[in-house]
Amino acid sequence: MVVGYQQIVGPFVAAIADGRFDAAAKEAGYAIDWRQFSSAGDITTALASGDVPIGVIGSTGTASAATRGVELQLFWVLDNIGKSEALVARDGSGIESPADLKGKKVAVPFVSTSHFHLLVGLNQVWKVDPKEVEILNLKPPQIVAAWQRGDIDAAYVWPPALSVIQKTGKTISDSEIIGAASVPTFDGLVVDKKWAEQNTKFMEAFTKVLAQSYADYNANKAAWTADSAPVQSIVKLIGGDGASTVEALGLLSFPNADEQASDTWLGGGAVRALNESAKFLAEQKQISKALDDYTPFVNADFAKAAAK
Repeated sequence: MVVGYQQIVGPFVAAIADGRFDAAAKEAGYAIDWRQFSSAGDITTALASGDVPIGVIGSTGTASAATRGVELQLFWVLDNIGKSEALVARDGSGIESPADLKGKKVAVPFVSTSHFHLLVGLNQVWKVDPKEVEILNLKPPQIVAAWQRGDIDAAYVWPPALSVIQKTGKTISDSEIIGAASVPTFDGLVVDKKWAEQNTKFMEAFTKVLAQSYADYNANKAAWTADSAPVQSIVKLIGGDGASTVEALGLLSFPNADEQASDTWLGGGAVRALNESAKFLAEQKQISKALDDYTPFVNADFAKAAAK
């Protein structure tokens, strides 16, 4: 079976790289085909087609997919995004603060958590009309290329692309600041609802590895240095380098299984974030209309079982 992941650092990627998921899947009678996708949109399309039963999508993409009728359930919060997604202005762009974005070219991957927070920032936090900003839809690798050519003035993105552009740019805002003024964003693992119901043995084994890898990381953060095996395994799988990967890990928080199942996340907070994201997407005409309630699209059962 296929699991789709993205270029997002964390214990999840380290556990893919060191074979822990594969071993647990094999024991449960499954084999995993790991596929890296360059955007949430691509994963959503694959989920909707039935090609990929499990995938990594941010909170905004999850709200969008659920609204469009994709029968998915969020079963694990990969990370609380915070400072790891940021708006960076290129040196020489003349942008010193968000007010200076008017008339500038700002790149962001559309329908991503970065896109959501960029628009929330413009509309609600900085009171800048998004129509006065030229917002371009670029995937992270395209952002780096456009940045290096000088084609864009600013970008809102996550590592490893973020680490690259910060070397020749100034951070203007980030998702911790915007999240505190609106709703936080997160990355999550979603599963096709029917597939999860029919493959509970796999889901339990998979979530147990998630719980163990998160507990290991949170208990031994200091050991995850640039040259350490887990950090180097992340670099091998998604790119970047040891130092920037350690830096990126430090910007994120990774909730343990008991936290996952609590009201902060799968027990309530995630639904609130999806509700707000969907309302916003509807205002932006990215979706025609938000659903009344996103509770059916969140499942805390596997995290609860893994926390025991």
